[in-house]
Amino acid sequence: MKSTILTIDDEENIRSGLCDNFELEGYEVKQAANGKDGLALVKKGDIDLVITDLRMDGISGEEVVRHITTENPGIPVIVLTGHGSIDDATKAIKMGAYDFLTKPLDLDHLNKIVKNALEGRELKLQKKQLENELEKKKALSEMVGKSSVLKSVMEKITRVAPSKATVLITGESGVGKEGVADAIHALSPRKDKPLIKVHCAALSESLLESELFGHEEGAFTGADKMQKGRFELAHGGTIFLDEIGEISQSVQVKLLRVIQNRQFERVGGEKTIDVDVRIIAATNRNLEEEVKAGRFREDLYYRLNVVSVQVPPLRERKEDIPLLVSSFLERFNEENGKNVKGFDSKAKSALSNYSWPGNIRQLQNVVEGCVAMSVSDTVKLADLPDYLQNGSGDKAISIPLGTSMEEAEMIIINETLAFCGGNRSKCAEVLGIGRKTLYRKLGEEE
Repeated sequence: MKSTILTIDDEENIRSGLCDNFELEGYEVKQAANGKDGLALVKKGDIDLVITDLRMDGISGEEVVRHITTENPGIPVIVLTGHGSIDDATKAIKMGAYDFLTKPLDLDHLNKIVKNALEGRELKLQKKQLENELEKKKALSEMVGKSSVLKSVMEKITRVAPSKATVLITGESGVGKEGVADAIHALSPRKDKPLIKVHCAALSESLLESELFGHEEGAFTGADKMQKGRFELAHGGTIFLDEIGEISQSVQVKLLRVIQNRQFERVGGEKTIDVDVRIIAATNRNLEEEVKAGRFREDLYYRLNVVSVQVPPLRERKEDIPLLVSSFLERFNEENGKNVKGFDSKAKSALSNYSWPGNIRQLQNVVEGCVAMSVSDTVKLADLPDYLQNGSGDKAISIPLGTSMEEAEMIIINETLAFCGGNRSKCAEVLGIGRKTLYRKLGEEE
């Protein structure tokens, strides 16, 4: 792909000559007769290098350099002038210019400088791309698995993270909603600013209000000094409101105002405080049902649910269990000074067959307990908690004698569906029939 060079100069013959030269060198060219028009072209994008005259009416070359190095630091700027001096050169370089040349120009020399500048820009872009990929892998490293449902969540995270959009993370307890919030913040432009977390369900209404918005000295009994709230502490960064479905109606009203206006007052205070905060919220409740029941404000729900990320339960991503177990083993071996290498076949089967109502958190606790109590390098079925041992082994379906073929078929379908956690696609796969066939036998519409 051809690089695009922008020439800014108030002398038409110089602009035309430079453009002709760069076209012969194989570049795309654009030109502007003044700094204002030149910066407008830069703003539109697709400019790889700028060559600007230093002395121009209106916006000078110095201002062009200053603006580009501030707003578009990846674009090299070469400054030209017919009034060259050491002072001018030094000033231009200090402002961020790539190089400084005096008129009349040596085009061969200019072409070498342009070539070097564009090659340097390409190397920086490649380096930045590599750094972004490494940051992405690091940010998503806690999200272990290869299932399609998890990949879908990870893709959504990478797409929403660079934006300013408010995100609502939903899913059952223990699925890893906090890890999703961590990843969104780590991949966002706010990554170097604070990520402040508030577990809303752990605080009473009065404490939560003070925790979120802060309080002034004397605002209530025990408030012996002013205290900043979590929103103030998160200024410039991200605030994560976990278990948002648990907050009271009065706190919902104040939170709605913060989301709408990015303003609030501390408890007991009159001064309005402005904040720049990205909001990520999470809940294991169905907020639509909470809205219908009158327990959650509809306007707040829609403000929070700008982008929704649904985190799947572990029973819907069982192919990820071996990878999660391996990851937990590595962590807890290191923490406990153990060398547990893995689980035997019966223990693995028990882990895979269990429905995991507590999701990843429950699996993590099981692995930690097994490592802590291990007396060998392999975890056996007998080492697992009783509820896993009782639920292990080969799954069997009991069909009483005298059952008709039609009734037996429905027993098999329903038992398999339960085994698959209600996942109809997985059930059809296990039974070896098409999904449409399964829906037809269940008397459902796909």
